[in-house]
Amino acid sequence: MTQSPTTNHAIEIQPMDEFNQALLNNVHPPQWTNPKPDGKYNLVIIGAGTAGLVTAAVASALGAKVALIERHLMGGDCLNVGCVPSKGVIRASRAWAELKQAQEFGLDISGNVQTNFGTAMARMRKLRARISHVDSAHRYKKLGVDVYIGEGRFSGDGTITVGDQILPYAKAVICTGARAIALPIPGLKDAGFLTNETVFNLTTLPSSLAVIGAGPIGCELAQAFARFGSKVIVFEQECRILPREDAEAAEVVKEAMNRDGVKFFCNAKITHVSKNETGKVIHYEIDGQSKELPVTEILIGIGRAPNVEELGLNTVGVEFDTRSGVKVSDRLQTTNSKIYAAGDVCFPFKFTHTADAMAQIVIQNALFPHPFGIGYASTNSLIIPWCTFTEPEIAHVGLYGHEAEQRNIEIDTFTFHLNEVDRAILDGEDEGFARVHVKKGTDTILGATIVASHAGDMISEFTLAMKAKVGLSTITGTIHPYPTQAEVVKKVANAWRKTTFTDGKKRLLQKLFAWTR
Repeated sequence: MTQSPTTNHAIEIQPMDEFNQALLNNVHPPQWTNPKPDGKYNLVIIGAGTAGLVTAAVASALGAKVALIERHLMGGDCLNVGCVPSKGVIRASRAWAELKQAQEFGLDISGNVQTNFGTAMARMRKLRARISHVDSAHRYKKLGVDVYIGEGRFSGDGTITVGDQILPYAKAVICTGARAIALPIPGLKDAGFLTNETVFNLTTLPSSLAVIGAGPIGCELAQAFARFGSKVIVFEQECRILPREDAEAAEVVKEAMNRDGVKFFCNAKITHVSKNETGKVIHYEIDGQSKELPVTEILIGIGRAPNVEELGLNTVGVEFDTRSGVKVSDRLQTTNSKIYAAGDVCFPFKFTHTADAMAQIVIQNALFPHPFGIGYASTNSLIIPWCTFTEPEIAHVGLYGHEAEQRNIEIDTFTFHLNEVDRAILDGEDEGFARVHVKKGTDTILGATIVASHAGDMISEFTLAMKAKVGLSTITGTIHPYPTQAEVVKKVANAWRKTTFTDGKKRLLQKLFAWTR
């Protein structure tokens, strides 16, 4: 089924309480007055998400004259409708789950325990507002950046317009990010649905929630809402969840979500959606049978589309398409040599930390000359980890086993399970494992997956080792504090080390010890 972007590009922040008012005062000040352009800018950046913010802050700190344009909310998806609110909601749902599990630790909760979804969401809004000052228009003005609130559009060779103002530039950067994708399911639009751009506006817990898509967004929020008490059903066209991830790791997460009450309808095809007196009805087919499922709300979690429309890219010779975004080289230069792009608008790995890294590449390539193409920064050097924040989490870096096989790279794979790690056992978090792929016959790390409660915090050791070009032997020789769950990283490295001690080496040592007795 063809995917399409949602039609409403503007993100509506609700409810308009004190926390969201504080947020908007930072990221879209209602009384903001745009500056007047004074000569040519070294950099004009369209989009104030992570890539745009980092590019602007660093370039200005280096002494460049910088303009930053944002049509809606500074901070982009990450602050307003992505990483920040989702992790706030996930943390609240985890606290609720921990309370339910507390009997194992000797806490009797059989009495009258009060829960309030509205309070949990208010906490998220409060913390989002608190964090938002870092991305605020006022802060960036103090950093020396000319901040323009409005629609930025390329208007000619070396110029961008915002309203009735023309901003001349030496170089420009497109950092307009991406937006939620919807499915053209008959009746879905009329029935109404949520995406990551609207789900954090909820103040009342839906009694039942259908989640379409079992990728990272779908799984994270499905588990969170199930822990809050919603009846959650996840629809997935494929036969497994988190299809990008290691299959065994994804199965560990699926079993944990099942225990939290999430039901999965895999290999399901939704034919249409209708409305009834109390909510919505999903009509679907599974195993050749037509079925119906009434739900209170529907959440779409199938991915994002790049924001490339209404930028005037055709007028300045910047190639793009609506699926993959702006076309860039490995130095993030577009088909117009004066214009660069960074972040979700041009890159398949749509993560905040990737956008940050790409901003550094843009700064080095756009602001500093590289005669004969020597010394430029490249995306080819990026080693990108990522994490899905379910419980347990799945974190990964580098190649998967099947990718190595597709590239005809011979590997050795080592796995160590958390049920053999003391701290994980004591914490009651002993599901999962660490798995590492190395070049066959060596300790060179090609990729690693960790599925654990704190996998996102642990994957960086493998990432650092890959970046520094050190192997498992370095990890085995590194002292890790005991007892920590991160010991699993050293233990999986030790699993490799044991294979280096061959029977032949043992026999030689036995002879040596016998001779020295």
